[in-house]
Amino acid sequence: MPLSILLPLVIGGIAGIALLLHLLGLSNPAAIPDDAAARRAWRREYPDDPPVRVMLCRARSAALIETARGHGVVWTMGADTTARALADARVRRVRTGLTLDLPDYTAPRIRLRLSPEEAERWQAILEAA
Repeated sequence: MPLSILLPLVIGGIAGIALLLHLLGLSNPAAIPDDAAARRAWRREYPDDPPVRVMLCRARSAALIETARGHGVVWTMGADTTARALADARVRRVRTGLTLDLPDYTAPRIRLRLSPEEAERWQAILEAA
């Protein structure tokens, strides 16, 4: 097949698949519906460190986790969630929420979109720990 025909077919096919996925709602970011979902997401990453307290943000995109060993965070990343312990994390306030700098090469920086009130509360909790 000539390249002049193959190239538009491939580009059109990929664009069509992307459009179909978007129209079906499969490109929407994940949300953490409730505290129980945040607990399950935390337990997937840290099964030996059960959450004691969960503080879910209003946007349902992140949850601050308190455990017997310290604090952690669960946040959405695309269509799924992930979690990290916040030992030795540096917390910075930014215009859109908080930035957490971690000594972890797999997640060196976490940007959390929080309301100003939530950012203030979470920063106070993390700095007090």
